[in-house]
Amino acid sequence: MYEGRIATGDLTVTVIHGFPSEIDALAARNLSGHAFLRAAWFQAGAQQDAGRTLLIQRGNGVSRAVIAAIPTTAFGPAMMRARKVSGAYWPFRSALIAPDCNAHELAQGLKHTAARSLGPVWRLGPVPVEDPATTLLISAARLDGWTVLGREAGTSWLIDLDAARAEGWPRPSTAKRLDRAERRLTKLGQVQWRHVRGASWNDRVLEQLGAVEADSWIADETDGSGAKFMTPEQRGQWRRALADPVLAEMLCATILTIDDRPVAFSFDLDDGPVQYGIAGSYVSRLARHDVGKLANYRAMTDAIADGQQLMDMGAGDSGYKRAMGAYPGYRMSDLLFVRSRTAARLLSGIWGREIGLEDRFSVSQAAHFHD
Repeated sequence: MYEGRIATGDLTVTVIHGFPSEIDALAARNLSGHAFLRAAWFQAGAQQDAGRTLLIQRGNGVSRAVIAAIPTTAFGPAMMRARKVSGAYWPFRSALIAPDCNAHELAQGLKHTAARSLGPVWRLGPVPVEDPATTLLISAARLDGWTVLGREAGTSWLIDLDAARAEGWPRPSTAKRLDRAERRLTKLGQVQWRHVRGASWNDRVLEQLGAVEADSWIADETDGSGAKFMTPEQRGQWRRALADPVLAEMLCATILTIDDRPVAFSFDLDDGPVQYGIAGSYVSRLARHDVGKLANYRAMTDAIADGQQLMDMGAGDSGYKRAMGAYPGYRMSDLLFVRSRTAARLLSGIWGREIGLEDRFSVSQAAHFHD
């Protein structure tokens, strides 16, 4: 369904309700190289909101090429009419830009009336600070008169899997410790590992991951909002993503079971040579048995065996990541695009300072809005 379309010169700007198939074609060739940014990924993040997508296409005839797609959903109080780029918080809430798109034509697209569908304020992030698509989008937005505010969203921790493979992962001492830990588990029952991907995904697997979270520190010490599978709504988000066979093949889970009962898992996404660690959890009462560590190390071993080159573990919890050989990688930012200069000055006090072209993508530390 089309909400509005405007064509000027060589550009066509369209607002489409939902997340159209054109997103998938752009995901396969986007400037940042993130193939997981598919329509189903954005639909999953939209939850109950139908969402809408701003498409900017080059050409206004029969043959048009999509050069940008900005899929958004509602964000914050309804009265603000704010939007945010949809998708799971990690990895990335990022727009899609074609490799041959330039800042001037992107700015021209943002000037069109149809681009008002983005609202007076819209959020993009977290995104890597040096992400080329985001850098281009910031430049274009500033050319169109938007103010861009930025706040730090942490530093992602990386593991060089090529180096680990060359060194012979795991090291003999590490392998012995892991083997001892797994042997101790056999006293509790039959220990098995399961690797889920592609057609192996089903509702029962998602419920098993949720059962682990329900018996973990997440349920004991938090309100559960940080869980990924604990509630039917949380599982529904991933069910929508997994409905796409391409995403189902990219998403994988390493599950540790004792007597067929899941006690720990690692949930990851393979995007070309990079494996993103999305989530992991373990049953709290088995913490002293290192079941969480076993799942993390098993996932790393599987990634090495699959030929992945880099494991991106995201921000936070640096202790266990360092122990696995992770090092600080790139910085991430959370961005707010604000149409009104007056509103931008007010929001900068709670979000972060304005990003200027001279510092490209410099951000400041600020209090976080509720996700």
